[in-house]
Amino acid sequence: MVRIGIVTISDRASAGVYLDKSGPAIRAWLDRVLVSAWDPLPRVIPDGRESVRATLIALADREGADLILTTGGTGPAPRDETPEALSDVIDKDLPGFGELMRRVSLESGVPTAILSRQSAGIRGKTLIITLPGKPAAIDTCLDAVFPAVPYCLDLIGAGLIETDPAQLVAFRPRA
Repeated sequence: MVRIGIVTISDRASAGVYLDKSGPAIRAWLDRVLVSAWDPLPRVIPDGRESVRATLIALADREGADLILTTGGTGPAPRDETPEALSDVIDKDLPGFGELMRRVSLESGVPTAILSRQSAGIRGKTLIITLPGKPAAIDTCLDAVFPAVPYCLDLIGAGLIETDPAQLVAFRPRA
């Protein structure tokens, strides 16, 4: 069974000031698209480089997450340090994920997408993707990048993940 970390990064949500809507939006998207069995590993943590770094390491190294999807902390505000934390923990950078997420966000009419610092990378056998904090943007970005995710997981030796082709066609080259 594939293990998927869903990490909401927000000072206010982690303090209970407001209800986390982004983590549940990721889970709803995965529930709709995935047909393979998966085990969610949800977390709600404060912003900041160290909290994000520690959570990513724990999920990848100790909990065996095959995929980690984070939401929040990718903007230019002082506490938005998700990209820096990602850089601290990955072995390989996958800049195409961030490039595509920014492009589709701009194309969907979000001019502030140029402020976004979403990215992705690999730590061991874990793919980590940093997503925006707004639920609608999460759907837009996952729709764009997820066709490459199952094959990426195959290539790094992570768990097998299958999508419902009526919802999203995953790309795997023919042997």
